[in-house]
Amino acid sequence: MKAIILFGHGARDSRWREPFDRLATLWQEQHPATPVALAFLEMMQPSLEEAVASLSAQGATELTVVPVFFGQGGHLRNDFPVLLEECRGKFPGVTLSATPAVGEDLAVLQAIVDFGARAL
Repeated sequence: MKAIILFGHGARDSRWREPFDRLATLWQEQHPATPVALAFLEMMQPSLEEAVASLSAQGATELTVVPVFFGQGGHLRNDFPVLLEECRGKFPGVTLSATPAVGEDLAVLQAIVDFGARAL
């Protein structure tokens, strides 16, 4: 079974998480056959490892991690690959792959431009 993990930075303020919860809910509404989990780099739970464990326990064997970051900063270039490799070692029966940061996708950038244009 395939599943998706939406991976964010995390923050001290719990309200920061609200758009991520909405994003996960939208995913589940639009793709009910593909489980989704949130995961955070720091300051929030679940961690990437906890999300992989949860989805694996549900029977997922192919996980795609989508970094919900605007760009490839130090966390995605340095910290994220280490976390991903640790998860690969702890969950050898699960295939883990990752996309680029969502902010690097032209459709995402265009959605932001369209959002700004609607504000005019």
